[in-house]
Amino acid sequence: MSVEPPSSGRPTGPPSGPLSGPSQPPSGGGPPSEPPSGGGQAPEPRRPWWGSAPRVALIATAVVAAVILAVVFTRPDGGGTGASDGGTSTSEGEVFLQPAADTGPDPFTESTAKESSASPVSPSPTELATQNAVQGVQGGAPGLYGGTRKMASCDVEKQITFFKGAPDKQRAFASVARVDPPDVPAYLRSLTPVVLRMDTRVTNHGYSDGRATSYQAVLQAGTAVLVDDRGVPRERCACGNPLSAPVAQQSAPKMTGDAWPGYKPSNVVAVTPAPKPVDVFVMCEPDGEWFERHKGDTGTKDRKTEKPDKPSPSVSVTTPTSPSDPTSSEPPTSEPPTSEPETSSEPPTSEPPTSEPPQPPPGDDTGNDTGNGTPDQPPAS
Repeated sequence: MSVEPPSSGRPTGPPSGPLSGPSQPPSGGGPPSEPPSGGGQAPEPRRPWWGSAPRVALIATAVVAAVILAVVFTRPDGGGTGASDGGTSTSEGEVFLQPAADTGPDPFTESTAKESSASPVSPSPTELATQNAVQGVQGGAPGLYGGTRKMASCDVEKQITFFKGAPDKQRAFASVARVDPPDVPAYLRSLTPVVLRMDTRVTNHGYSDGRATSYQAVLQAGTAVLVDDRGVPRERCACGNPLSAPVAQQSAPKMTGDAWPGYKPSNVVAVTPAPKPVDVFVMCEPDGEWFERHKGDTGTKDRKTEKPDKPSPSVSVTTPTSPSDPTSSEPPTSEPPTSEPETSSEPPTSEPPTSEPPQPPPGDDTGNDTGNGTPDQPPAS
């Protein structure tokens, strides 16, 4: 007599009863958890919760998501500044002070700035706010920018030539500007060359090891930049670096670099996008004359205009952040601040950055503000 080997999964000894017991305990008296009487086999014990494959997968997914959130929320910049590769070159809380003519670290190109002077203007005094807040001003405000009539502050065509000879840099620049690399020339030509009249907080994107980096910076009044159709600075001409909205620091900002005469943290502004595209920028010359410049024009269509009723841009308080893009006309740009521009004249309630370098008399070696009539006085220290 031959004996067949036991089939897989069955006990090797003789069975003591039916191979499978009832799936449910009998109804009637007795606790439901008690096995049925008789010679049947006890039901298989319930599997622990962690033995369920769907539940394990669900828990694993939750753990991974928690780790990702922890990484994002513990980054010094709060989760990114707009560079698609996420590169960054600053430690927590650092904000670089960048003089107008200084190339700065990790430049994309040689300087294409044609001028670095404009009649400076100080924002109106404001009340104290949180240490991470700066004063905000709309990008289309008359007098926010200056320059020289019939003269562009930046040589855009020279910059385009630089990028054509450096495709890696063009790709990195495009990743910050959020355009396709072949569209970089058209993007640059769509911007408007102007000169800052206020010390301005931005995120500056340098180029290192084949990709874009980012660091928080304050650009000195007199810096030549290119602005988009909402009046937001998008490129710094002294280095060819793309610019984006400033990002709040988790701790009190630590200013690094050399402060220029007249620098005060309380006078620093962040440009917020204009509520609608700006067709004409009202700008001030160093001698106090006023003129209009059409968006995307390099000065060929400039024409004189009357001094605005309010030559000093009104400011509000905003907190640097890393928000999504606004609705904008061609071409797409990197993220401007989410805080809506404010037109209220009520005093703000938050405070500018608290770390203050030495405070010499106002001015940036370009002379007093002659475009305001009666210059605004800086906030009391």
